[in-house]
Amino acid sequence: MLTLAANLQTYLIVGAFMFAIGIYGIIHRRTLIGMLIASELILSGASINFMAFNRFLVPDPVSGQVFTLFIMGIAAAEAAIALSIILAVYRNYKSIVVDDVAELKG
Repeated sequence: MLTLAANLQTYLIVGAFMFAIGIYGIIHRRTLIGMLIASELILSGASINFMAFNRFLVPDPVSGQVFTLFIMGIAAAEAAIALSIILAVYRNYKSIVVDDVAELKG
């Protein structure tokens, strides 16, 4: 059975791991949906770190929760905008692979 110690280092490691996977996904994914999922992992990793710092270092519990709610709001808006852009790209190019939409490069 996996038991995790409830200390700051454990949460920071999990948050850093999620952040690193998100960065790796943005760099190596070829589709727009994969990049969107990777960006969500980055935001989730940052949110975990904010909540961990709030839980273990700050006596006021509100500040970390406000940051996390703010990140969740930004993630929802980012997902909605990115999905609409992906749908528009698919309608025009019939593909969501980044290399196929080379005309979008400046």
